[in-house]
Amino acid sequence: MRSQIDLTNHFIPSGIQYVAGVDLAYWKEGDKEYGVACIVVINRKTMEVLEEVSYSDEIHVPYLPSYLAFRELPLILEAVKLLGVIPDLYMFDGNGYLHPRNMGIATHASFYLNKPTIGVAKNYYHIDGAQYTVPENREGAYTNIVKDGEIYGQVLRTHQDVKPICISCGNWIDLETTREFVLEFVTKDSRLPITTRFADIMTHRERNKRKI
Repeated sequence: MRSQIDLTNHFIPSGIQYVAGVDLAYWKEGDKEYGVACIVVINRKTMEVLEEVSYSDEIHVPYLPSYLAFRELPLILEAVKLLGVIPDLYMFDGNGYLHPRNMGIATHASFYLNKPTIGVAKNYYHIDGAQYTVPENREGAYTNIVKDGEIYGQVLRTHQDVKPICISCGNWIDLETTREFVLEFVTKDSRLPITTRFADIMTHRERNKRKI
């Protein structure tokens, strides 16, 4: 799959109408573990939520750092089947190309969704040999995360005086466009874009509903 990653735009940015945020949450009941995948679809023009769906199931794949896609993807794909509105672009709470094998959940999922994807991480996921500097304290400031001369992602400050986030291409989108889309969906209420922020809020709500 890695050879099929293409960090160029496979779409016209102005043609993107519906953007989805994706996140997951987990919990345990006895010796069993469960997860719920939540997807929130937002109208790019109005910034209104068009649809929310969730899917939960028991998790059978053990937790292994940097292999989370094998736990998350089955739930995500089942949630996608519930959508009535088809997103043009997906933003994931997690990483894409910014991954030891360049195959974070945003990238991995793209091959099944057949849509451009973006990774938006609240915190930096350490990659051996990767380096970056902290961006200036101003809205929109960013620095590249580089390993062996290759840019894996960016550290982006979405508001002044707030902790920056980490963004990366998933697939079929370039880094500049990735950054532009993330900033477009950031409001004054949070450092995160409303896509993944709303999905994150939904995961907590859905997990609490399902927990015994």
